[in-house]
Amino acid sequence: MAMIGWNGTLLTDKDAVIPVGDHGFLYGLSLFETMRTYKGQPFRLEQHLERLHEGCRALGIKLSLEAEPLRMHIQEVMHANRLEEAYIRLTVSAGEQGVGLPTGDYLAPTVIVLAKPLPDLPSSLYEQGKPLQLLRIRRNTPEGEIRFKSGHYMNNILAKRELMQYESAKLGAEGLLFTAEGDAAEGIVSNIFAISEHTLFTPPIHTGILPGITRAVTIEIAKQLGIPVVERTFGREMLLHECDELFITTSVQELVPITAVWDEANHLVQVGSGKAGPLTIRLLEAYRSIAWKEAQVDENR
Repeated sequence: MAMIGWNGTLLTDKDAVIPVGDHGFLYGLSLFETMRTYKGQPFRLEQHLERLHEGCRALGIKLSLEAEPLRMHIQEVMHANRLEEAYIRLTVSAGEQGVGLPTGDYLAPTVIVLAKPLPDLPSSLYEQGKPLQLLRIRRNTPEGEIRFKSGHYMNNILAKRELMQYESAKLGAEGLLFTAEGDAAEGIVSNIFAISEHTLFTPPIHTGILPGITRAVTIEIAKQLGIPVVERTFGREMLLHECDELFITTSVQELVPITAVWDEANHLVQVGSGKAGPLTIRLLEAYRSIAWKEAQVDENR
């Protein structure tokens, strides 16, 4: 039986129950962050918390979480589930207000910490990469000025259902959504980067993508390494014919090379050499180095 972090305490997964009047359930008014640990420490916890608090402020959810108490609580949940390393999902559900749209702020949100084992990601994934499947379904526009990491995940779920109709899904492909204008947006659970002529390209936030934490760290690292970074729109031609390397970013999988692109008609295009490219490898190594170094600092606090 799994143990859940529930408003700072521990409950079994059977006892952790959201009331039917909670607006997270009734209206999808919940936000979440996914993280992975290094040396038992959640990576870039402060950045995840900053994004979470910004979303809560926009939605009128009164939330005050501090990094260090939360870090200790996450470790408590991990210990209760006998995990040395973990996939962490931190969720804030707005709270009970009954049926009807809110007229004021949510004063009693529910804070949930879920921990589960990290997925088994073979080293071959980071050498041979995985495919990218271009999808027909379009990325919806964000809820406000920027996209929240929200429990309202229907667009992503519909995209996943489309992905499962393609042969590439059997090869572990990630699905890519485009905007209504035809610009590359983001993966179902990832941000995307293209490399062309030793320059790193990624869609800008104004396309309605999630401002991913791993995306931000990747941009930070690239600039430190002297790799030019350009945030601009691009479309199918870049993905199918113009890039030398492609990769996606997620908090749990880090930087994953994309070595083939399937279009909607099941036509396959190889990216570069068909293996992880040199700049992708360099960025991944730098990312992991920073993650482990920061974990050592957090562990010694």
